[in-house]
Amino acid sequence: MLTNLRVLRSCWSSSPLPSSISVSTKQDRSRLQPTIRKYERSGCFEFVIDGEWEDEEPGDYDHQDRHKRATLTSEEEEDFQTIRGDDITVKSYRVESRITSRFAHTTIRSSVINSNSRAQSIGFSMQIPKRAFISNFTMNVNGITFVGSVKEKTVARRLYAQATARNKAAGIVRTNSQDMETFNTEVHVPPGSNIEFELHYQEMMERKLGLYEHFLYLEPGRLVPQFQVDVYIYEPKGISKIETTNTLGEQFTKLIKVTSTKDKAHVVFKPNLQQQRKCENCTGSAIDGVFSVKYDVTRDSNAGELQVSDLHFVHFFAPSNLSPLPKNIVFVIDVSGSMWGVKMKQTVEAMKAILDDLNIEDRFSIIDFNHNVRCWSEDLVPASSLQITDAKRYIQNIKPNGGTNINEALIRAAQMLVRASNQGFIDSSSVSMIILVSDGDPTVGEIKLSKIQKNVKRVMTEEFSLFSLGIGFDVDYDFLERIAMENRGMAQRIYANHDAAEQIRSFYSQVSSPLLKKVTIHFPEGTVTEVTQNYFDKYFSGSELVVAGKVQLSESNTLTSITSASAASLQFSLQTDADMTELDTELAKQQHSFTGFAKQMWAYLTVKQLIRERSLAATVGIKRRITKQITDLALQHSFVTPLTALLVESEDGTERLLADSPRDPRQGCCTGGQALSGPVKVVYTSPPSWIQLSTSTPSTQHQRGPEVEALPPKVNIVDNDPHFIIHLPGSNMDICFNIISKPGHILSLVSDTGTGVVVNGQLISSKQPRKSKLSTYFGIISVYYQPEGVSVTVSTDQITMTDGRNSHSFTWGATAEITQDGVKISIVKNSHVSVTINNSIQVMVLLHRVWKKHPVNVDFLGIYIPNDNQYSPLVHGLIGQFSREPEVSVYDIHEGPDPLKEEATMEVKGNTLLVTRGWQKDYRDDKKRGSNIYCWFIHNSAKGFIDGHYTDYILPDLNSFLQTV
Repeated sequence: MLTNLRVLRSCWSSSPLPSSISVSTKQDRSRLQPTIRKYERSGCFEFVIDGEWEDEEPGDYDHQDRHKRATLTSEEEEDFQTIRGDDITVKSYRVESRITSRFAHTTIRSSVINSNSRAQSIGFSMQIPKRAFISNFTMNVNGITFVGSVKEKTVARRLYAQATARNKAAGIVRTNSQDMETFNTEVHVPPGSNIEFELHYQEMMERKLGLYEHFLYLEPGRLVPQFQVDVYIYEPKGISKIETTNTLGEQFTKLIKVTSTKDKAHVVFKPNLQQQRKCENCTGSAIDGVFSVKYDVTRDSNAGELQVSDLHFVHFFAPSNLSPLPKNIVFVIDVSGSMWGVKMKQTVEAMKAILDDLNIEDRFSIIDFNHNVRCWSEDLVPASSLQITDAKRYIQNIKPNGGTNINEALIRAAQMLVRASNQGFIDSSSVSMIILVSDGDPTVGEIKLSKIQKNVKRVMTEEFSLFSLGIGFDVDYDFLERIAMENRGMAQRIYANHDAAEQIRSFYSQVSSPLLKKVTIHFPEGTVTEVTQNYFDKYFSGSELVVAGKVQLSESNTLTSITSASAASLQFSLQTDADMTELDTELAKQQHSFTGFAKQMWAYLTVKQLIRERSLAATVGIKRRITKQITDLALQHSFVTPLTALLVESEDGTERLLADSPRDPRQGCCTGGQALSGPVKVVYTSPPSWIQLSTSTPSTQHQRGPEVEALPPKVNIVDNDPHFIIHLPGSNMDICFNIISKPGHILSLVSDTGTGVVVNGQLISSKQPRKSKLSTYFGIISVYYQPEGVSVTVSTDQITMTDGRNSHSFTWGATAEITQDGVKISIVKNSHVSVTINNSIQVMVLLHRVWKKHPVNVDFLGIYIPNDNQYSPLVHGLIGQFSREPEVSVYDIHEGPDPLKEEATMEVKGNTLLVTRGWQKDYRDDKKRGSNIYCWFIHNSAKGFIDGHYTDYILPDLNSFLQTV
C-alpha cells in the first residue's frame, strides 16, 4: 500500500490542459525534478516528492532500506529559506504561538508579491518541531483561497483526483535536522501576483532538565517590512521562570522583549528593516536561526497539577525535592570500524564526563563490542574514584575496528544485571538500566532485527530498562526505538555533524537522576474515561509525566486524582483535586489563551501513544485496528499524521492541493513523544483484546486516596503562643500552662529512649511585639524514630522525611500518604499532618495560616498527641512525662479577681499551687475560632507541675533526646 507519496497539485486555466506526467515507480518519482509548464492563459506546476511503500506486515527493513538511509543526508547541506523566488517582495512575515498549560498552537503567516516581470514559482517553507502535528494550511493566490482540512489518505486522494489531474504540486518533506521537519509549498504564478500563506501546527511542550522549551526556526531569506514574532504563555498555576535563548546574533539581543505577570508572559521580537540587515548597507537579512523560549511553572505540591477544561482533564506530575534512586548501569558501546574518527572521539569525551557524574551509591560496568564482545568488568562495581579512573583509562584506549554484534552485546549486558540481582548486589530501591551507543546495523552474529528484538526482550526483566542512542544515519533508528520502547526505555538520535559529545551528555543528564519507580496516576471509579498512559516505570528529575482523559458528568463539581509511587525506601500516595468549571471561567478572560487545549492535548497524547503501540504491533490485525483508531482521532482533531493527509481546496471545491505527512525512512513512523514504560493502562470505548493491562490492581486505599487516622476527642495539645493543655484521663481533668521561652529554642515534648521516639518543637516569634510583648509559636516540629534513623520535620512550608542518606520533601499543597520503615505520614491538604510510628505512637501537627502581609502575626503549628500512645516507662518531656498520670487534688475553689475565672488550690507531685480556672482552644475542627477546653491554669511556666524547670527541656537540636531532668 502506497502511503507516503507526497503530491500537492492545483491548476487554473481557461483552456484545456495536458494530462499529468505519468509516474509509475518510486524510482521515477525520486528522479523527478519540479516541473514547470506554461500554457496560454494558465498557470501550472508539478512538484512530486519521493514516497514510501508501507508494508502492513510487521518485520524488518531489508538491506535496500538500510542503504537508502545513508543516501538521504545531503538535505542537511541545503540552504534553507522560508520564502523562495527571484525578484519577489515579502510584505510580511508573522509568527504567533499561544501556549496554554504546556500546549502550543503556532501560526505562521506570510504575504508575498511576485515583482518579477515573468511568471515564476514561489515557495514557502517552514521548519517545525518533529513532535508537532500540522493542523491546517491555507493559501490565497490572487483571490483564490485554498482552505485545508484533514482527511484519511485514500479519501483525500480520491477527492483530489476527482477535482483535477492537472499540474500543480506541493508537499511536506522531512529534513535531517536535529529536531525539525520541513513543510514545503510551491506555487507558479504570473507577474504581479499576490500570495498569502498560513500554516498552523500544534504540539505539547515536553519538560527536559527542568524547563519547557518552545523553539521557532526563523529564516525569511530576505528583508521583511513587517516582521514580528509573538509568543503568548498562560499557565494557570503561575510561571516560575522564563528566559529566551538568542541564537540569531548579538545585534538582536536587546530586541527580544519579555513581559510577564504571575501566570502570563509575552515574548515579542519585532526588528525593523534596518535592524534586520546583516550590516548597515547590506541587503541581506541577518535573521537566521532558532528563536527559543524556555520556561517553567509554579508547583505548589508534589502531587502534581490537575486541570479540567471542556470536559477533558490533564494531570501534570513533576515532583521535586526527592533524593535520587541509586543506579545500576551497563554502558554498551559500539567500537566497530565505522566508529573510527570523530564519532569515537566524541563518544569517549562524553563517556568520561558521564563516568565523573556517577554517585558513590551507583554501580556500573562497560561493554564494548565490534565482531567480538568485551567487558571492562564482568560484574557491576561501585562507582568509586578508583574504579572510575580505571574505566576512563579503558575507554581512552579503545581502537575501533571490525563488524557489529549488537545481539550478543545486549544479551551480555542484560545477563550482567540479572547476575548482580541474583547475587544480592542490587538494592531493591535502585534503578537498573542499559545504555546502548551505536552507529550502525548488525553485521556479525544475529543480524535479523526482529530476532535481536526477541532475544533482548527474553533476557530483560521488568526491573531493567534499555536506552538507545543512534549516532548518524547509517543506524536503523526505527529498530533502536522499538527495542527501547519494548524494554521500558527511550531512544534518541545523535547527530554526527553536530556536537555529538554534548548530545550524549545531555541525554544522559535526562536519565541520570531517577527519583521514582512504578508511578501510577489513577482516579476514583466512574469519574473519567479514555485515559492515556497512566503507569510509568520511572520518573526522572527535571522531566514531567502527563496523563489526560475525558471527564464523566456527575453531581460532583470536583475531580480527584491519586498518584502512588516508590521513592528510595519509601512508598507514597498523593491526592490532588480540581474544580470542574474554574479553569474554563479563567480561560474565557484570557485574550491570548488556547481555549481548546485540554481536548487537543488528550488527542495529541492518545495519537502519539497509539503510533508507538502500532510500531510494536505483533500482527497485521492488531496493526490495522490501531491504524483505524489513529485515523479516526486525527480526523476528529485535525492532525496530519503518518496516516492522514491535509486536503487544501478552493472555497468552491474545484481546485485542490494534497499534503501527506510522510514516513521518515531514517526514523520510522513515530517521532517524538515519551516511551511507554511498563504496562499501559488505557481506557478505550471497547478495549481491544490485545491491550496488555497491568496485572496488579491498585489497592482500595489507593483508589480512595490517602486515609488519615482520627485522634480521640481528648488529647494533649500545644497550640497558639504556645499554650499547653495536658489531659489527665484518670481524673478527667485538663491542666493548662504556658512556656515563656525565646525564639529559636527547641523544647522537648516527648523523649522516649525505650522506643527510640523523639518529638521536639522549635519556637519562632511574631514579626514584632504587640503591646510590648513578643509572642512565640512553634514553627517547626520534629518527630524522630531512632531505630530506623527516620526523621520527619514539619514546618509551615513543607514536610521533610530523611533517613540519613535520602531526603524527600512534600508541600502542604496536596493530600498525601508516605510510608517508610514503620513510619507513616498522612498529609491533609493545607490542614494537618499525622505521623504514626509502628501503629503505636501518633502525633498530629496542625497548620495555622495567617495573612502574609499581617504586620504582626506569622504562620505557626499546633501539636496534638493522644494519651493512648504506647510509650516505654522511660518516656519524658513536657508532654511525655504525663503518660504516667500524677495524682492531682484541687480544692478551695473560690471566686477570683475576674468573676469569670475561679481560683483554687492544687496539690500535685508534692507541691501546692495556686491555679486559675480558664479555657484554651482546640483548633482541630475550627482553625479560626476553635472550641473551648476548660482547664486549671498553672502559672510561672508550669513550675511545680512539670518535673524540674522549663529550661531543663531546652535541647541543642531537633533530633536530640532529653537528658535526665
